Amino acid sequence: MREPVGPVGPGGPPRVLGRSPSLVPLLVAGALRSPFKRPSATAEFPRTRLVLRGLRVDLARLATYERVCGFPTGEDALPVTYPHVLGFPLAMSLMSGPDFPLPLLGLVHTSIEVTRYRELAATGEYELSVHVDGLAPHRRGTEASVVTELRVGEDVVWESVSTYLARHRTAASGQERARETHEPLPGLDEWRLAGDVGRRYAAASGDRNPIHLYPLTARLFGFRRAIAHGMWTAARCLAAHGTPQAALVRAEFRAPVLLPGTVTYAANGERFELCGQDGRVHVSGGVYPLT
Repeated sequence: MREPVGPVGPGGPPRVLGRSPSLVPLLVAGALRSPFKRPSATAEFPRTRLVLRGLRVDLARLATYERVCGFPTGEDALPVTYPHVLGFPLAMSLMSGPDFPLPLLGLVHTSIEVTRYRELAATGEYELSVHVDGLAPHRRGTEASVVTELRVGEDVVWESVSTYLARHRTAASGQERARETHEPLPGLDEWRLAGDVGRRYAAASGDRNPIHLYPLTARLFGFRRAIAHGMWTAARCLAAHGTPQAALVRAEFRAPVLLPGTVTYAANGERFELCGQDGRVHVSGGVYPLT
């Protein structure tokens, strides 16, 4: 396990926003620009750090999120994954822009690493910032790392690093990936997922990517049915697993979850998984207390 990261340095000159941007226009702009992007790990990327100050959480929207993900409601504490939702519009603002080299269409969220340094009050006031930390070559294309930070005063109280993959041909294309040995974790619960999970999570998070909403819109992007948001699957697992007040959380999104469907939640100590009925691992991760 990698040692927990400390506060990540700013990605570049800050640009302070008056309010969180609306996601739908960003998704549309990113989709329209996608055909003109030429992804490469050596490409330039935006260095601006977007900052939102005086942020307060909409408690009604938070309660909707808690219900759809399985977190307890009515507590004055943010779920460990909720700051990602708060930062997602800022991340989309960067990734949909003309200076971001990867096409938004087809971009896959492959992993997230969250460090929560203390419990976060739902009624607190925060400063939120997002920046692109860099690009890296991947066997299947190019990966971008996006850093989100939540501050109280000068202190970073929560941070995450998300990786997003743009698939394209590389020198390693066509090469077989080394097979990983996998010992299944013990199954603890079976979840039957309704077909509207993607729409319910979209209403709570604002992420209305068409692949998550309806079979028809998902088919336009190569899926035979709508697929669950990766961050919903991670949040649902973490709601079942539980997270200490100060913890490092990792989740890797390995295969899409088709909706409706049936999955098994499995866990053993620090580790957790979400598996299909065929044993395929959709999400794997771990929760590690900070000491």
